[in-house]
Order: sequence, then C-alpha cells, then structure tokens
Amino acid sequence: MTTIPAFELWLEFELWEPKPDDDPTDDFFNMQVRLADGRRYAMNVWTFKFLQKARYPWPYEDGAGDPEEYLLPPDLFVERLDRGLLERVVRRMLAEGEMKPEWLCPPEKASGQPGAVADPPDH
Repeated sequence: MTTIPAFELWLEFELWEPKPDDDPTDDFFNMQVRLADGRRYAMNVWTFKFLQKARYPWPYEDGAGDPEEYLLPPDLFVERLDRGLLERVVRRMLAEGEMKPEWLCPPEKASGQPGAVADPPDH
C-alpha cells in the first residue's frame, strides 16, 4: 500500500468574501499543495460547470460575445469548491502519483536571503 505524504492546502476561494450569487459548482480558483518535505505544487482549478462559461469572454457570461472554438485547459477539474472534496482529491492524486512535475514550484529561499518571500502572518 502506498503511503500518502502529509500535506497542507492553500485554497484561494477561502480568502474571498462570499456573495449571495456565489455557486461553488460554477467557478475557478488557484490551489497550492505543500508537502511536509517542502515541495509545493501550484494549480489552476476549474469546476466542471465553469468550463461552459469559460468559453465566453470576461466576465464569462453566456451570450456575452462569441464562444471560443477552443480553450487551453486548467490543471484540474473538480465538482465544487469545497475543502473536504479537495483534500480527498489531493490524497488520491498523491497516492496515484498524479502530481505533474510542471506544477512543482521552485524551492523557497530561506528567510533573510535576497528575494525571499515572507510567510503571511497567522490570523
């Protein structure tokens, strides 16, 4: 049996102010997976339902302009914006070896080194 490494998720949508018309099954977001060994993966994630809207120009409204004949895909499609679902998806992807090398972020520089990115403050 494959051992699934420990990981932390950063989900962009958890930082958004909710709006009354938000639909967690029809949106897109960025996600970062941080493994205990320091590797980080960054992904652009769309819901299946958002794919239809993505064919139209910003602000992605059906009928607002002509739909595109093709789209370059995101890194991952999911059913909905939901932490529990995404934790299950990432666990399965790690177990199946489905984390693509192109999603891997460059190593972070240690604090105090030129160009280092400071960790965000805890809230």
